Amino acid sequence: MGTTSNDPVITSYAQSPARSITAGGVTYAYRELGPKAKIPVIFFTHLAATLDNWDPRIIDPIAAERHVITFDNRGVGASTGTVPESVEAMAEDAYTFITALGFDKIDVFSFSLGGMVAQALVAEHPELVRKLVLTGTGPAGGKGIDKIFRVTYYDTLRAVLTRHDPKEFLFFNRNEAGKPAARAFVQRLQERTVNRDTPIRLQAFQKQLTAIKRWGRSPSVDLSTITQPTLIANGDNDRMVPSVLSQDLHRRIKGSELIIYPDAGHGGIFQYHERFAPVAVEFLGR
Repeated sequence: MGTTSNDPVITSYAQSPARSITAGGVTYAYRELGPKAKIPVIFFTHLAATLDNWDPRIIDPIAAERHVITFDNRGVGASTGTVPESVEAMAEDAYTFITALGFDKIDVFSFSLGGMVAQALVAEHPELVRKLVLTGTGPAGGKGIDKIFRVTYYDTLRAVLTRHDPKEFLFFNRNEAGKPAARAFVQRLQERTVNRDTPIRLQAFQKQLTAIKRWGRSPSVDLSTITQPTLIANGDNDRMVPSVLSQDLHRRIKGSELIIYPDAGHGGIFQYHERFAPVAVEFLGR
């Protein structure tokens, strides 16, 4: 499964090999690309997402410099098992996957639900994480996170009725800036044409929603324990995980950096990928 120094380095997410590893009774589906290194960048994805939901315009620039691994957590996509109903349990599954690959130090790139899982992972295993990228996410007990049920179902219904992808409504503003950015993003997700992932099952999606709701209603935690260099980013109009929560994370994580993109929603990093990707590459390469 490993590569030799003579093998060409794949830096295109659309071409990255599909792999799997079994640990703790679960077979995890993952992809890896970029030059092999001791410290990889592990990508933690969003609600209802599989491996096919990562924007190649974010992944590819990072993979040009770094060893990148994306994965389906337990019960998601092609990974086996059942999705747990708590963010903390998802973090333990992620830990099982990462350590099964033999890594004892990683950088984390996370989006939305993935950012909640990343925070829980750092809380339990601070020695594992060197750097942290938190995008479109919020802290435990963050006001408004528990409303995600309502927003998700409302926007999904709107999308179905107008024959759009729900992410066009959930991630982007429905205006002159947002609509073309949404269409372009959805098209980019189709660039991989072979070895695509298994779509998320409805039961898995519902369990993820339950976990997010619990995260939003759980007690606030002390984020001053996060001492890793942290980059936080979002759009200024996030309807799924309110943008003010990104500012809250920034205030509470000492030394963190914050980027808020104007006239953008939950998918601000995807709308502004040309600006954001180089910032992420620089931060992770520092």
